[in-house]
Amino acid sequence: MTGIYLLFILMLSIFVGFELIRKVPATLHTPLMSGANAISGITVIGALSLAGGESHQLATWLGAAAVMLATVNVVGGYLVTDRMLAMFKKR
Repeated sequence: MTGIYLLFILMLSIFVGFELIRKVPATLHTPLMSGANAISGITVIGALSLAGGESHQLATWLGAAAVMLATVNVVGGYLVTDRMLAMFKKR
């Protein structure tokens, strides 16, 4: 029964996320997404705790992969934000 609830929450979050992103104007899409990517630094903390914990070896490897991917996401978010802000600087 728990699996059904988790599937329902996943489908609901996909629908809500799609509707929110679809209604954002194109001029605001990049700043919002780069900010959201920067916020995913919280994911890095969770992945570090999983990778450094004394759990199953598979969990450690998945945690290490999550650290790598979340770090790429955070750095990419900051790079996109920096590039966007550079467009508004006076020459």
